[in-house]
Amino acid sequence: MGLHVAGDAPEMDRLVEDSIRAIGAEIDALRVPKLLGVVLGGGYGRGEGGVTTMPDGSQRLYNDLDFYLVVEDGTSAAEMESVSRALEPIARRWSERLGIDVDFCPPKTPWRIRHDQERLMIQELLHGYFDVAGKKGEALFDGVERRQPSEFPWTEAVRLLVNRGAGLILARASDDPQFVVRNVNKCVLGAGDALLIARGAYRWRAEDRAKEVGRPLYADAVAWKFRPRAEGVCGWEEAREIWLSTTREVMEIGRRAGSAGRSFYQAVRWIVRRRTLGELSTLGQGPVVRILQRMVGVIEARKPFPPSLETDWKIFN
Repeated sequence: MGLHVAGDAPEMDRLVEDSIRAIGAEIDALRVPKLLGVVLGGGYGRGEGGVTTMPDGSQRLYNDLDFYLVVEDGTSAAEMESVSRALEPIARRWSERLGIDVDFCPPKTPWRIRHDQERLMIQELLHGYFDVAGKKGEALFDGVERRQPSEFPWTEAVRLLVNRGAGLILARASDDPQFVVRNVNKCVLGAGDALLIARGAYRWRAEDRAKEVGRPLYADAVAWKFRPRAEGVCGWEEAREIWLSTTREVMEIGRRAGSAGRSFYQAVRWIVRRRTLGELSTLGQGPVVRILQRMVGVIEARKPFPPSLETDWKIFN
């Protein structure tokens, strides 16, 4: 099965497929110790990668190429870092060649993937990836259960809002118009997706989610995702209001379901990872819930990213 971008763009299809096969050959040639295999996920792995049309009518890839690295169980942190370093030259070379970011995600072991199998990121990967190097995905993901969208934990909606909220904060401080437009669009999409997850109504394909969300702006954001352009679907302020209202609704769903409560385990988890109690008013809540609640205040006040909050986000993302 070949790789495809979103919509009808055969030249871009060939570019992606040829590039991925060449990258895979380079990875295989390195014979990196501990590396079991590499797959392409993200938008291009699912056949939903964007293509933008330039002023001269030519087409270019738009999204990052997201590669997932699987290493042997028992691989140490130092060995994982060695795997990442070995692939850095490939990422740099192909980023320059394609004009987009070629990203090798931090390596994960099969055990870690099984442990995180309830995460949206893992389940979306299972529903759309392309084999690149080493073992095939069916072997790499052996034992990982495929979940129905209705089975996603409520915290996955919270995690998505946290990530899109972080993008919103960073966009407000950016002087790069395309970074702002891209993150505003991702915020609109993320808010709709988070609401679907919280309601147990998430769908795998973006077009199906657009129908389920039923909001014209979300549908516009899906169309923009497939065919990005210089103008965004809305401004930062409108995206901010969408994010805040969605966050309130998702939190209310969690409260009604008893998912937003506190526990001794979550308190210990925070203290161990952060080596601090943090905000006492949220002690005992899940880390992503604590981060989201603090993020609400920052976005409401239109403030820059507090360094401690940005650190929390990076640790628990």
